[in-house]
Amino acid sequence: MIRKCLFLASALLFSVTILFAQEPTVWRGENNGIYSETGLLKEWPANGPEILWTAEGLGEGHSSPVFANGKIYLSTLQGEDGYIIVFNQDGKVEQKVNYGKDFKDSYPGSRSSVVVAGDLMYIYSGYGDLVCMDANSGAKKWTKNAFTDFDGENIRWGVTETVLIDGDVLYLTPGGKKNNVVALNRFNGDLIWTSTGKGDLSAYCTPLLVNLPARKLIVTHTADHIIGVDAKNGQLLWDYPHKNQWSVHPNTPLFYNGDLFCFSGYGKGGLKLDLSNDGSSVTKQWEKPELDSRMGGMVVVEGYLYGSGDKGREWRCVNWETGEEKYASKDIAKGVTIYADGMLYCYSERGELALVEATPENFNIVSQTKVELGTAQHWAHPVINNGRLFVRHGDVLIAYKIK
Repeated sequence: MIRKCLFLASALLFSVTILFAQEPTVWRGENNGIYSETGLLKEWPANGPEILWTAEGLGEGHSSPVFANGKIYLSTLQGEDGYIIVFNQDGKVEQKVNYGKDFKDSYPGSRSSVVVAGDLMYIYSGYGDLVCMDANSGAKKWTKNAFTDFDGENIRWGVTETVLIDGDVLYLTPGGKKNNVVALNRFNGDLIWTSTGKGDLSAYCTPLLVNLPARKLIVTHTADHIIGVDAKNGQLLWDYPHKNQWSVHPNTPLFYNGDLFCFSGYGKGGLKLDLSNDGSSVTKQWEKPELDSRMGGMVVVEGYLYGSGDKGREWRCVNWETGEEKYASKDIAKGVTIYADGMLYCYSERGELALVEATPENFNIVSQTKVELGTAQHWAHPVINNGRLFVRHGDVLIAYKIK
């Protein structure tokens, strides 16, 4: 009996381990800018958090690192080719895998972050090439192109979408008239379903997966609309007009307490949508032009939205339920927002890196430093993993100690 129990326990542990290993990496924490780590520093040393290591000479790129299988994965552009660089936890390069051409035009560099699911990894290039590779050997398993295979069309600054994986399914927004949003078998690239959506071009947005009791819902921005698509069959359930000057909507929508918040820069702003219980419809609750983050994301913490604007260049806090503004600050330049353990991590386009209390009372910068290393724009979203804050600035990846 004891032997049987031990066998069952071992089998259960093995199953859980396999399940955990298959969980795909996700853009911006859990696709919402929130990181679950605790015990992090509430204040940094005067000269900034300790730099544990740096990896330099990586090439051009705006993507963020992801963590899986005990390793760190980062996409980058060297010359005309895109590469996935695989590091160990100490920042030493273990592998460098060529995935083909990547974006060399305006603001050159890799855009999309790698997605790792078990022993497979995926990258979506600025030219619309979706590549699946063996995460250990780097061997290509299959490839698709969003434009030649799915009647999509590239956009002005190149595809920046990080693909979304749920179970055996990979979701992608080619932006075609016929194949606007597609679901693929992630193991072989076969088409599962296609949705015409609204027929818009794609809009730089990484989709959001919303798990509801009635269904799973894919929510994303396309050029002129916010759309909700049934994840099971591709049915367009609803759409809401959301246009701006350049059809640029890189911010993944936020889902909190049953509602959605969708936001863009270039003269648009943010709006809160009430999502029906079954996900089949939306109703506008409030709209605020000042919440117009161009590409820095926002976070919602304990009923308050935090993030920076584009036109006004102010960091704001807004009540989630009412849209009431709690504060606006220009203490640092506009930029990216993530959250962990009671604190906002704000990374500005000027390289300012600030630790800010997540409170609606005021924009209280507790500690601040400057990212001096690296090249080009300060656009890559920071990532928190295992007590470390990772900041990618062009050709450099920096690991800060924050625990």
